[in-house]
Amino acid sequence: MKARNSGTFVMVQGTSLLKAAGLLLLFMLLIFSISGLLTSLKPQYRLMSSSVNQAATNVNGELLYQLMGWENHHFLSVEHDWTSTPTLTNMVFKLSSNINLNDPRSLLGRELPGFYQFDGKILVAGEGTNYTNMPIESAPPIEIMKAEREASLQNLEGLEKPEDENPLPAPSQTTGSRKVVYLYFTHNRESYLPYLKGVTNPNLAFHSKINVTKIGDHLKTSLEDRGIGTFIDKTDVQANLNKKGLTYPSSYQESRSVVQSAMASDRDLHYFIDIHRDSNRKDKSTITINGKSYAKLAFIIGGKNPNHEKNEKLATELHKSLEKKYKGLSRGVFVKYSGNAVYNQNLSNNAILIEFGGVDNTFEELNRSADALADVFSDFYWDAEKVNKDVEQSTKEQ
Repeated sequence: MKARNSGTFVMVQGTSLLKAAGLLLLFMLLIFSISGLLTSLKPQYRLMSSSVNQAATNVNGELLYQLMGWENHHFLSVEHDWTSTPTLTNMVFKLSSNINLNDPRSLLGRELPGFYQFDGKILVAGEGTNYTNMPIESAPPIEIMKAEREASLQNLEGLEKPEDENPLPAPSQTTGSRKVVYLYFTHNRESYLPYLKGVTNPNLAFHSKINVTKIGDHLKTSLEDRGIGTFIDKTDVQANLNKKGLTYPSSYQESRSVVQSAMASDRDLHYFIDIHRDSNRKDKSTITINGKSYAKLAFIIGGKNPNHEKNEKLATELHKSLEKKYKGLSRGVFVKYSGNAVYNQNLSNNAILIEFGGVDNTFEELNRSADALADVFSDFYWDAEKVNKDVEQSTKEQ
């Protein structure tokens, strides 16, 4: 009996070993198969570190704490309101279907034509900002793009020499002859409905003369009033596209060469601001501060830029400064993944895209916002310069 029992015991062990060896072999075959599949994919379809990072950003502190609590219930003994914590069902559903039940865009974006333009992430939300009122970018019709049909202009009185509401004293510090800020316009013909006679369709708010370049003029003056040398580049990107037979999506490709030429010719340029106009209507693009109407600002970061975190840092600093001095003026910082989604920001860590107001805003409102941006930017710039000088001095003393 003992021998029989012992023999049986050995047979069980042998069978287990065979099963274990078989499972190990299958596991190795699976690993090699998956590895071969991943390496054979085209680069754009491969799993990238940025994809892993994007997935990891969805794991916040509360979720991590809850996951630990499922394994060790002592974590859940701490009093805490877990009503906002995602359930296991929602987590599994999101991972398996890539649909976020808290964000309907994840489903609608796959079903509705053109809905992809809402694809993006709110990195820092401004007052009243949510996924229903994110910045919208619309392309002009072909005839507008080629300037075959332009609206007549109206309400132009006072635009050439806007009234200076609060003249500033001479700045105590300046960049001298150096131009350190570069302003340009990838979509240089984006315009505003109050100046286009008979036009009410936001998709037709484009004009070759009255457009976002006028904001650049005012922002340049406002920055220089604060001692910051600024260069404004009014290259007609749209005209260049027309000459080359390129379509509107090639706008960033065209403006990229303009920025690169500027960078090569002037090494003093350190900050690059691409000025745009949002397609949202007045209720989403306007705010009243101290009894005066301002056009809201939105900071856009290209998520396809591999170093976009560094551009995000600059945009976030400016957003926070605006929140302190001009509460509600900034709509927030947004990361976009559809379309170009680089926006030439891989050329410099200090490159940002700013949406000035929406299609219904006036230059009176836009100019106030430009002054506010110049105000907080000058504070940021001079603080950064002081830090750089202190670092240089410390290095010399060592």
